Amino acid sequence: MTAQPETAYPRLKPDPTPAELERVYAPTAIEMAFVNNCASRPVARLAVLLHLKTFQRLGYFILIKDIPERIQRYVAQRAGWTRHQQSGRLEGYDASGSKRIHLAKIRVFLNVKPMTPLGRTWLRGQAVELCQTFHIVPDLINAMLDRLVHDRWELPGLSTLEAIAIGVREEVHNGYLSQITDALSPEARKRIDALLLASAAGLSGWNQLKRESRRPTHKQVRAFLHHVAELQQVADLMPPIDLPAAKQRYFHSYARSLDVSDIRELQPVKRYALAAIHVQAQRARAQDDVAEIFIKLMRALENTASQRLLAHQLEHTQRADQLISQLRDIIDAYAIDGTDTERMDAIAGTLTAEPEVLRDACDAHLAFAGKNFIPFLLKPYAVQRALLYSAIDLMMLQSSTSDKQVVRLIGILQANRQVRSEYINPAAWGIDTERDLDWLTDLWRRHVIPKKGSPQAGLLHRKYLELAVLFLVQKEIKSGDLYVRDADTFIDPREQLVDDETLDRELPIYEEVSGVPTDGKQAVALLRKQLTRLARQVDKRFRKNPGARMVDGKLVISRLTSPKPSEELKLLDQKLNERMPTASIVDVLIDTVRWLKLHKKFRPLSGTESQISDLLERVVTLLLCYGCNLGPTQTARSVRGLSRKQIAWLNLKYVDERILDEANRIVINAYNKYALPNFWGDGSSASADGTQWSVYPNNLQTEYHIRYGSWGGIGYYHVSDKMIALHARFTTCGSHESNYILDALLENESDIQPDTLHGDTHAQALPVFALSWTLAIKLMPRIRNVGRLAFARPDKKVKYRNIDALFTEVIDWDLIEKHYRDIMRVVVSVKLGLISSSTILRRLGTPSRKNKVYYAFRELGKAVRTLFLLRYIDDEDLRRTIHAATNNSEQLNGFLQWAFFGGDAIIAENLRDDQRRVVKYNQLVANLVILFNCEHMTRILADMIENGELITPELLAKLSPFRTQHINRFGDYQLDLDRKLLRLDFSRVLNLQPIVVPVPEKVATPLRKMPRKPSRESDS
Repeated sequence: MTAQPETAYPRLKPDPTPAELERVYAPTAIEMAFVNNCASRPVARLAVLLHLKTFQRLGYFILIKDIPERIQRYVAQRAGWTRHQQSGRLEGYDASGSKRIHLAKIRVFLNVKPMTPLGRTWLRGQAVELCQTFHIVPDLINAMLDRLVHDRWELPGLSTLEAIAIGVREEVHNGYLSQITDALSPEARKRIDALLLASAAGLSGWNQLKRESRRPTHKQVRAFLHHVAELQQVADLMPPIDLPAAKQRYFHSYARSLDVSDIRELQPVKRYALAAIHVQAQRARAQDDVAEIFIKLMRALENTASQRLLAHQLEHTQRADQLISQLRDIIDAYAIDGTDTERMDAIAGTLTAEPEVLRDACDAHLAFAGKNFIPFLLKPYAVQRALLYSAIDLMMLQSSTSDKQVVRLIGILQANRQVRSEYINPAAWGIDTERDLDWLTDLWRRHVIPKKGSPQAGLLHRKYLELAVLFLVQKEIKSGDLYVRDADTFIDPREQLVDDETLDRELPIYEEVSGVPTDGKQAVALLRKQLTRLARQVDKRFRKNPGARMVDGKLVISRLTSPKPSEELKLLDQKLNERMPTASIVDVLIDTVRWLKLHKKFRPLSGTESQISDLLERVVTLLLCYGCNLGPTQTARSVRGLSRKQIAWLNLKYVDERILDEANRIVINAYNKYALPNFWGDGSSASADGTQWSVYPNNLQTEYHIRYGSWGGIGYYHVSDKMIALHARFTTCGSHESNYILDALLENESDIQPDTLHGDTHAQALPVFALSWTLAIKLMPRIRNVGRLAFARPDKKVKYRNIDALFTEVIDWDLIEKHYRDIMRVVVSVKLGLISSSTILRRLGTPSRKNKVYYAFRELGKAVRTLFLLRYIDDEDLRRTIHAATNNSEQLNGFLQWAFFGGDAIIAENLRDDQRRVVKYNQLVANLVILFNCEHMTRILADMIENGELITPELLAKLSPFRTQHINRFGDYQLDLDRKLLRLDFSRVLNLQPIVVPVPEKVATPLRKMPRKPSRESDS
């Protein structure tokens, strides 16, 4: 049975505080009038009032004897009655005949419907709908409670809700699984059975399905592509999986947690269906991996060629010097006084070699001048050619536009892949040079198409043609003009965007909720007016701007100086450090997990209830193992009573990213109830930044980062201005961090809901500014060398007196207006959860000659970014705010690394899911330490104030919860689960600030992709 504390099912506190009694149970005049009209006898009136107030809190009726004595006494006192004089008769009210009449009147008064058989039928229908999203029984119960409260139903008993939730969940899940199993052919079932058999080496096909690409060496890539080809053969036997996205993720997560012995024990219907889901999901992942490998191989080709070009240029510096010296002599000879004949004779006398030899030397130099790395591609391409063709074959690329030119060229290359001649006849290959190769740049054209008059005129250089097409394919995959069949990330963009009917329905709602214009003319008029007015204002007061000036036509921004901490702040900080309780990292984890009952959120991925009796101990150990990076082996040595296998088993069977995100949400919401973080910020802004994590270079995620000089990946974090981590993501070093900057705010389910986002210089990309503006997110990055960015004029005729040199571009308003509906289609699709903002930004980060929306986004980004840049150079306070926010990110990065102290701070996992979980574990541990520090800082500061010490709001605003001096990270860890636990107190330190910023209510818009989970707050 589901335990009551695991759900949001309301219950009464046995010992509420005076403030809680006043807020919840104080009767109003209208309520007293209702009670007096409802009953005449004092005992009955008190009973009716108690039922009324407790029902308002609970949503269901309970027996008088179950109402805590403190609540009974308070209600009687506020009503002017004496509870103790009537105690004997009050308990007898529960058995009286009047009670049923009175409860019916209360329902009418509160406009609440009783739970009848008809209501249970309605509730069951709601549960079926909710089960498309929720699969954990307590979560399903919480969602059902939300629906009951919204539709004004009396809450049934928890056991009734649980019975409905369990029954519906099994019915829905069995229906989906049976549907998939029934669609399996006999051949598909035999193939699944074969996957569950162990080979001679002891490995099963089931475990091989989970294989991921290692470091993209030639041998590893070849082996992985062979694995993908076999996986495709298996997946082609499986039926299409038509499930709601949430259910598909759940079933796949569950299937991934099963080893071969686990899945063998399942009933056939469940076994076959989960296997089919897992195979299809792994195929989609593998297809994405093939695309990533192809992109990385092409990028490696370019890098290798560029390095060889640089080496060649350095080796032939002497030849360049000789040619320049020859040119100097020719110029001097031409400059002599005399006739043309005398000049020509002088020039001829300066020549150091025959003209043909000098011409050849010039041609040789020009062939490798500048950034022409193309000639150096041939040698590394010969090694990678077979792999690239294999990847092309596996991706089965299709065009997402009506232009099929690239797909046709791919087919031509595949049909002629065995050709080895250096030059080919384009007509024999079916290539029209003018029509099919019009996309070639001048540089590529010089190599692909021989010069007229040369022996190869009219032919094409085969290798250069192949390379040119492959580079074009790489670019169009990244932009979305080409998509990978059966993939997940590199899917057809058209499938991820809303249709016209949905767009027309959602646009008015979105404009009302967000305030963003959804009409192109209105949006252009608004931005044009704002930009015109602001540019004139900034230009007018620029000469009086103490922080910005123009020097030789270039913008110079004065460097901000940070004020030194005052002696009062140093003293307060020292006192806090001295009084913070000394604790080990394990003690901190135990206290915070017990405070929040966080261990109850860790359930089997199957969705069933946990059968582990020592779950608290296991979860604390899990956080220590993965959040602090001790690893299962070292954790088992340091924490007695648990083996390495037990720790690793719990991580595999009980934890995925969704569970860790939910745990972090609970920690953030608890932290947000304190008054102290309101001195640091109001929750309206967040800052995003990345930091490198070292990872062993034996997986696809790991790349060499030139800035850090080591192998690893990027942990990308969003920290609130209240100084707690809102979001964590692990990505590759080669990916653009700006692609992920908006995801956190759109996926954020916590009570801290920022609408302003700060970032480092990486966040200033034009598509990011455009998408953030249309999503009603204020983007304010810190930008180095702001003068190097292009400001855009609202009109080409507009000139400025002081800052005109900054404006090097003009905004194409017509292009924005023409494609604004397509821009809003993307925005609505993001808000509906059909596509992530990171996917859109990744595509918009690659130029597309076929997609006009790409250019419209860039023009919109020019306008929005110019508005921000004008404010940035005009307002020093804004720059200080941005600087302080990005400093918060840097502090958080250091704090996260402090918590990740085990295993030489190297992420040892090679599978991407494990790497992502480790980063989220680390975020959770850091947030738990921040919560622990906030609780004890609150107590210490409150005691200091009560003792008469002078502490101002200005001093509190400069404190930080990123404190570590009092926490011992090392040693033999003792899990003292019975240690004295302080009660969380969210109400202290309120007297230090006249107006405390209230916790913002999260408004669930109609465009949210999922209904918001009900609040976990209750009287317990």
